[in-house]
Amino acid sequence: MNSIIHLDNIQKSYFMGSQAIPVLKGISLDIFKNEYVALMGPSGSGKSTLMNILGCLDSPTGGTYVLNGKDVSKMPDDDLAEVRNTEIGFVFQQFNLLPRLTAAENVALPLIYAGIPKKERMERALEALNKVGLADRSHHKSNELSGGQIQRVAIARALVNNPSLLLADEPTGNLDSKTSVEVMEIFGKIQQAGNTVVLVTHEEDIARYAHRVVRLRDGLVETDKPRAEAFAQMQAH
Repeated sequence: MNSIIHLDNIQKSYFMGSQAIPVLKGISLDIFKNEYVALMGPSGSGKSTLMNILGCLDSPTGGTYVLNGKDVSKMPDDDLAEVRNTEIGFVFQQFNLLPRLTAAENVALPLIYAGIPKKERMERALEALNKVGLADRSHHKSNELSGGQIQRVAIARALVNNPSLLLADEPTGNLDSKTSVEVMEIFGKIQQAGNTVVLVTHEEDIARYAHRVVRLRDGLVETDKPRAEAFAQMQAH
């Protein structure tokens, strides 16, 4: 099986003056096509840093990262930006929608960067909104939508490029529990439709939606288990 994500001994240090502060201390991990993985870990475990490297928003200090067959660990920034735009869909805790644009216009934004003509942009934006159950809200602006609907627009925007990987960083962090369930059910449907989903969360109940749970501690992988095992252990404590 070919992995979409292949990490080999990934390290990341930040420098304060001449002192190196290691955040990731050698992470090796494979994530395969159509997997649904939760990355968990306490604050300071390195999960946000790892998410930034997975999303090609940052480069590792050492080690190899192969994304969908391309070694992205040593790529220059311009090439990384291209990979980000074509291979990866991002969903953040802060929805990052532009308030003056309609839902459909927000969803179509990544396609402008990709140079897609306007008619096709709108068709693809509506198709993506349809996938998250919001086709009927395509002309609404974000102040006319609920928090859950706004996050669904953000998910549609992440899907519009048909990325090979969907990265979600605490995607329910700003939502109430009922809305969180609705949003997580959408991620489940997206994964069932063939997408690979990687979710960063510190909430156990959100991680339970994933099929595999990777826990980080102190910049290393502490455990990597299928969902049933990951949570059976929790109950045992």
